[in-house]
Amino acid sequence: MKLSRVGVDLAKNVYQLHGVDRSGKTILKRRLRRHQWLKVLLDKAGPECEIGMEACAGAHHRGRELQSRGYTVKLIPPQFVKPYVKSNKNDAKDAEAICEAMSRPNMRFVAVKRVEQQDIQATHRIRVELMTQRTAKANKTARMAWAMLRHETNYDPDFAIS
Repeated sequence: MKLSRVGVDLAKNVYQLHGVDRSGKTILKRRLRRHQWLKVLLDKAGPECEIGMEACAGAHHRGRELQSRGYTVKLIPPQFVKPYVKSNKNDAKDAEAICEAMSRPNMRFVAVKRVEQQDIQATHRIRVELMTQRTAKANKTARMAWAMLRHETNYDPDFAIS
């Protein structure tokens, strides 16, 4: 039997693969180390096989790697995979849920981002964080100035106004 879909749960050191054929029968269930997973996937799945992963920074990198080898890669936002996880969450069940979610006709997928797109996204996230920090400092300075004008001696600089 040939694999038609493979769900991959990416983790730091261990990747879980869950593959099914055209009829939806499970053919592949493997837990692999980071350095093994690509070789095993390339051996087991042909280029006609769709590979699915939860969308994250690492998934975009792995997606580019697989696309360069001729595979169709589908990234799914985590909130769309969650409804398909059966019972308690673990890597094997996550990979199975990803594989199941890929089969849904109305599933929304995320495009695999280029390195440049990820760089721009990281720059924007840093900018938002810096703006948040700047606003916090301005608010803290304003509170200190206000307390000094009122001659308060018991001012707590770590007091946060919510």
